[in-house]
Amino acid sequence: MSEKEPVIVETDERGIARVTLNRPEARNALSDELMEQLCRAFRSLAENPEIRAVVLSGNGSVFCAGGDLKGMKRQASATREGRLRDAAAFAATLREIGEFPGLLIGRIGGSAFGGGVGLMSLCDVAIGLSDARYQLTEVTLGLIAATISPWVVRKTGAARARRIMLHAVPLDGHQAASQGLLDEVVDTEEELDAAVNREIAHVLRCAPGAVRRTKRLLQFVSTHDTEANTDYTVQALADAWETDDIREGIDAFLNKRRPKWAQD
Repeated sequence: MSEKEPVIVETDERGIARVTLNRPEARNALSDELMEQLCRAFRSLAENPEIRAVVLSGNGSVFCAGGDLKGMKRQASATREGRLRDAAAFAATLREIGEFPGLLIGRIGGSAFGGGVGLMSLCDVAIGLSDARYQLTEVTLGLIAATISPWVVRKTGAARARRIMLHAVPLDGHQAASQGLLDEVVDTEEELDAAVNREIAHVLRCAPGAVRRTKRLLQFVSTHDTEANTDYTVQALADAWETDDIREGIDAFLNKRRPKWAQD
């Protein structure tokens, strides 16, 4: 993919994909083209069983500034039908990313605003910089953080989401971590890369199929009641015992060898 494209996708021999927002001149603002390419990228990665994890990052000093100015101007003069169509497309892209079946690591190498915080919230693990700024700015513009709100609430919890959404409080990295938006905070780009590599090393020890099944498990049990969860988890555990992953894992354990999926 050309470096002029708004999204760059690279995959290494270990099955680690890197998806990079590539509009540094616009602070990686979420243009229609960028969102369309993000949607296609994550759909393709989700369909590839060789992908072990995805690292989401942004080129430049800002991870993502949120809404694109041209898009905002268009929305201001659009019909209601047009606004509904655009909002539905944005929500569909968020869902495509949020439901990626493998581990999604956010390498948040700079500040994030509005929809950029939404992208952070889609990540299973988000690692950011202590001196960056994180802010849901929608209410300062007279808007609401509507389509990203389910993902922000899922990441932070409803109580913490109230604080960061209702009055657009700006947060540094440590404050963002205290509100649940970040899972780890570091001081430098070098430490950021090291932290991301540690997460990659952990997932490469795990059975890819088991990781994907665990992610489906988490998505289900976090959105269903006790009765539904009981039925689902009983079936899921029985299914897990019938997979190649468990047979390989047990054989490797009994014979004191590394399972075939494990990588350094």
